[in-house]
Amino acid sequence: MRKLRHYLHDNGGASAAEFALVCVPFFGLVLAIIGGSMMFYSNQSLQYATETAARYYSVQTTNAGAAPTTIAVQTYATNAYTGPGISPTFVAARGGCGANGFQVTGSATFPLNTGLINLSVPLKAHACFP
Repeated sequence: MRKLRHYLHDNGGASAAEFALVCVPFFGLVLAIIGGSMMFYSNQSLQYATETAARYYSVQTTNAGAAPTTIAVQTYATNAYTGPGISPTFVAARGGCGANGFQVTGSATFPLNTGLINLSVPLKAHACFP
């Protein structure tokens, strides 16, 4: 009986047990923060690539006198994208942003892995120039 009372009042190893209970939510939260940061970075990179491609579409049309092909604009946008490897797709069109507007739309799906749950988050960006 004396040994049982001794174990009930002993605090040795309590911090290890508390850490075991707290480490799973803590690491899940850290992975969620890192995944969310990467998602926001890829969204900003997608927006930058669409804005740059729309500007390229307009400037090349003005300088060359003829609009570049949509494949050339899509290639330019793909090369301007510097985010994580999520394979964005770009669509270039003339009009829709005013009388002489050039628009580019980019979209991609980001796999958000938080350690506990996996989500596919759709990302979209739209840009017009001028």
